[in-house]
Amino acid sequence: MMDAELVALADQVLAENRKLGRRIATAESCTGGMVAAALTEIAGSSDVFERGFVTYSNEAKMEMLGVSEDVIATFGAVSVATAWAMALGALMHSDADVAVSITGVAGPGGATANKPVGLVVFARAVRGEDPEAVFADTRQFGDLGRAEVRRQAALVALELLRL
Repeated sequence: MMDAELVALADQVLAENRKLGRRIATAESCTGGMVAAALTEIAGSSDVFERGFVTYSNEAKMEMLGVSEDVIATFGAVSVATAWAMALGALMHSDADVAVSITGVAGPGGATANKPVGLVVFARAVRGEDPEAVFADTRQFGDLGRAEVRRQAALVALELLRL
């Protein structure tokens, strides 16, 4: 059973984007497709949800979204630069009008001193807007446990699709 809060928010996202005539794409890493799953939990979502990319590995980010190896090597997979490139890549590899990306450290492992468990980076890109206008945000949820970090990240990503 999908989380009720995620499904309710996904329903709002679909309704609002439907009114605007916008199609959505997602590029997910640490959430592993949770945002796409919440959106597709709603019957009739196919007129708004165009596609989702689950790019958990660095190789998938590069192959599926065109994220530069230099970006990942320089800034890391969990960075504004990578989230920015993921969101733009989702637009470039889809017919969507708006894309959201999520990359982070859900834990319990994978953390570093600079990138602790609970650190998640988001980006939202809109087709036709200046790539420099891509919105990016970093959240530190703390060590809430893997499931809750992922849930909180999915909620933030859905909120970004409402704007």
